[in-house]
Amino acid sequence: MDSANIVVIGAGVVGLAIAARLSRTHKGIYVLEKNHRIGQEISSHNSGVIHSGIHYPPGSLKARLCVRGNQLIYDLCRINGIPFKRLGKLTVATDDSQITVLDSLYRNGKANGVEGLRFMDRDKIRQMEPNIDAVKALYSPSSGIVEPDDIIQHFAATTMKNDGIISTQTEVTDIRFNGSGYEVTGTSVGRPFAFECNTLINSAGLYSDRIAETVGLDVDKCGYRLNYYKGEYYRVLGPPPVRMLVYPVPQGAGLGIHLTPDMSGSVKLGPNAYPVSEIDYNQGSKSDDFMNDVAQFLPGIRKMKIEYDSSGIRPKIAGSGKQFMDFIIRHEKDRGFPGLINLIGIESPGLTASPAIAEYVSGIYESEIVG
Repeated sequence: MDSANIVVIGAGVVGLAIAARLSRTHKGIYVLEKNHRIGQEISSHNSGVIHSGIHYPPGSLKARLCVRGNQLIYDLCRINGIPFKRLGKLTVATDDSQITVLDSLYRNGKANGVEGLRFMDRDKIRQMEPNIDAVKALYSPSSGIVEPDDIIQHFAATTMKNDGIISTQTEVTDIRFNGSGYEVTGTSVGRPFAFECNTLINSAGLYSDRIAETVGLDVDKCGYRLNYYKGEYYRVLGPPPVRMLVYPVPQGAGLGIHLTPDMSGSVKLGPNAYPVSEIDYNQGSKSDDFMNDVAQFLPGIRKMKIEYDSSGIRPKIAGSGKQFMDFIIRHEKDRGFPGLINLIGIESPGLTASPAIAEYVSGIYESEIVG
């Protein structure tokens, strides 16, 4: 059986960020990915937004890691020549009843350390975005966009430069804790493989609950069971109607269908969010639903043409459809699995937070595992 120091399961943006971070100072790092290419699932099926951190309760991991990740990801892009656009974002209230939610987002943002937040009245909104109709908006200047694949490829290149190994088409089928480490077995390009590692990091995204269960944890008792939610995007054909990110006031656990310019210069509408029982990227929504939602703050959308663009699947911790659920990032030593770090329910703002999540996991590894 081959041996490794650290095995990371999952080569999405978060798993690769962790591998890149740990590979700075540690050798023997392997990243195992069941798909044909890295970042194939959650990481490449999102809007590429760099979030500011206004939407998450103060003190939560999502809040802390989003705000820290916002700083780190802009630095990463500048230092490494990765294209990005710091566009800013308007979160808009279309009537007076929604203003209290804007006030709450402002308080969240200030408590979380988000800089530059300010309110805009109708006239100022019109100056910034002439096509938007709203009574008030919260402006967050640190919001932006990036191409997710550029970040994914950067973390992968850094990992390999530091002698880490990334193995695609490598699916884990069994994990056993032997008292001193983890025996990881499965198939790689159709052939059986076996590793023994000191540390196992579960960053398997949509399958992270199954990996935790394979190790031997009771995922229902731990609160790790995942449900899948599908989000779809449409693209505006023709001239872009906005220059910056424009979000409605959030209702429930989601952020609502919003307007997102992308790095190509076009504008997407979405995502919506609805539960699904399996991973399916086929179109399941109607353009009229998107038109109706967006028309509340972009009335001119009804005169524009839109077409279906893409979809993605998001992992949500079971029961979290209508309430906030935080990231779970946990060393499982107290449950009898020393050296196992689980990352469960890593959804939005996972891309933004990825370098900060890596920093956080590295801290757990250095303080609780290496000692």
